[in-house]
Amino acid sequence: MLWAASLCLLLASAVLGAPTNKPRQKVLLISFDGFRWDYDRDVDTPNLDKMAVDGVKALYVTPPYLTITSPTHFTLLTGRYIENHGVIHNMWFDTTSGQKWPYYQSLFVNEWWDNGTLPIWITAQRQGRKAGSLHFPGTACTYDGETAMIQEVEPILYDYKNETAWQVNTDKVMGWFRDQDLDFVSLYFGEPDGTGHRHGPDSPQRREMVAQVDRQVGYIRESVNRHELGDRLNIIITADHGMSTVLRGGLVEEIILSKIPGFSFSDLSFHLVDYGPSGMLLPKPGMLDKVYNALKGAHPHLHVYKKEDMPEHLHFSKNERILPIILWADIGYVINGYFPVQFNKGEHGYDNQEMDMKPFFRAVGPAFHRNLQVGPFETVNIYPLMCHILGIKPEVNDGNLNVVRHMLATSEATTPETTPEKAQNSIRHNVFTGLAAVGGFLIIVFILSLAKKFTRKSHKDRREDISDNLPEKDEDSKVTSF
Repeated sequence: MLWAASLCLLLASAVLGAPTNKPRQKVLLISFDGFRWDYDRDVDTPNLDKMAVDGVKALYVTPPYLTITSPTHFTLLTGRYIENHGVIHNMWFDTTSGQKWPYYQSLFVNEWWDNGTLPIWITAQRQGRKAGSLHFPGTACTYDGETAMIQEVEPILYDYKNETAWQVNTDKVMGWFRDQDLDFVSLYFGEPDGTGHRHGPDSPQRREMVAQVDRQVGYIRESVNRHELGDRLNIIITADHGMSTVLRGGLVEEIILSKIPGFSFSDLSFHLVDYGPSGMLLPKPGMLDKVYNALKGAHPHLHVYKKEDMPEHLHFSKNERILPIILWADIGYVINGYFPVQFNKGEHGYDNQEMDMKPFFRAVGPAFHRNLQVGPFETVNIYPLMCHILGIKPEVNDGNLNVVRHMLATSEATTPETTPEKAQNSIRHNVFTGLAAVGGFLIIVFILSLAKKFTRKSHKDRREDISDNLPEKDEDSKVTSF
């Protein structure tokens, strides 16, 4: 009986010593370009609200400066401030030739993107994972000779508002996860940014677009269930920046550089202005101080810095691509060069501390707590969070997992050390540990059994000795009973 019980204990311990083979966690990173942190406050958003109940909602997140599309998206993929990853602008430019390429064409300039910092696609693939990307800025390029395993770039003049295309793209990505067993995918939607630029962040058109985004969030979650990914797919939805209303007309004095006394474009070798509220200038040799002094304090809503004097919180100075003089305007203003050529009703690119520049953040999936609202954090911290869930070792980055760790339902199981090989080693280790423990238990039982048997024999021999030495009973003796 004892040996049967011990055998059962041995088998149970071996099974319990091996951890449950849970499905490997996957991550879908989604960006809705230009979705400001408070866009759900004046629109009914049942699907975003449900996502917050089922997962995590941040009050807002802080993007890096410069708060424009390509640089801030590359921060999401790398966890690095813009001065460190080097994609400093939406536009590729060459100060020698004077060339400037617009946003879409710059997506294909490999040397603009591939300058020493690896996006998460490549890091994941080098550690045994599979990665893909659809329309996310940076998708078109190679990094140290590698690309995402599956990549799709939108065609030129793409209609970013097409809701049917949104659904098709969503199902396509879910198919990548299910049918090709991808572990990480980045997915980009170009709205509500376009609508915010065209009509302004306070317009009814923007509110209608937010309602469309909310419908899409519901479709995404339904598609997860339809593709049977709910037990292993974690979804992070955020944005690159916010949006602010541009002030015009008699209300404001516009910033027009050519009208500033003492400033002349002839003193410059290259300039990058007429691009919202930000700009960079390369003065000709010997003209740096002249240009700087002419612009500094020339307009109450224009900020002018030599790059080495940039405020530390902006992390926008320590890169050779950043030009010697940096300009940015206060909220509501844009920087014009020779004359006004900008007509957007909404803009971004302002100081990242401005509330209008803050994006939203939602996360849901088996790795995350439910019904948790957290405080603000910087978007550089999303990268180490994703690496942790995927179980990969991150590249050097400016984020900190401890800032966002409290969002996770558990801090174990998906550490960078949990590679498939190490998981197998861990299972073997736990099995052997269980067997050793049971073996030790059986040895103790065996020793105790022998000791008990020896004790019983000793007692029996002692009783026999005592019986042999007792005197014979006297038949005439009387027993007195009290």
